[in-house]
Amino acid sequence: MNNIEIPATNRTPAVSFDLEVGHLRIKGESYPEDVTTFYYPLFDALKAWLGETKTPSCQFDFELIYFNSSSAKAIMIMMEMLDAAAANGMDVVVNWFHDAEDETMEELGEEFGEDLIHAKFNLEKLST
Repeated sequence: MNNIEIPATNRTPAVSFDLEVGHLRIKGESYPEDVTTFYYPLFDALKAWLGETKTPSCQFDFELIYFNSSSAKAIMIMMEMLDAAAANGMDVVVNWFHDAEDETMEELGEEFGEDLIHAKFNLEKLST
């Protein structure tokens, strides 16, 4: 399976899925005009990779400075996929990076982390 590299735009985050080593990352702002068009190919790629990979572990870094409610649903879908992979034996670590002074993003990260049962979740502050 090919790695995925999508540069950030003014409405969509940068995406870097290094599927060979299991390091996935989304960084930036997420409020695409059409969430389905942007995120569904990522869901498909993640689902396919999780179903066929022999990689024993996965690290997914979320470093978002803003996202809308539609993007929040997309993030939750990815979190659910990762938690299911962890339930099936993969070592999954989700890192939620946020600006040290951004309480809103910290609280959103905490909420996402509470929904993970099997994957390890880390809330990480970025220094400004």
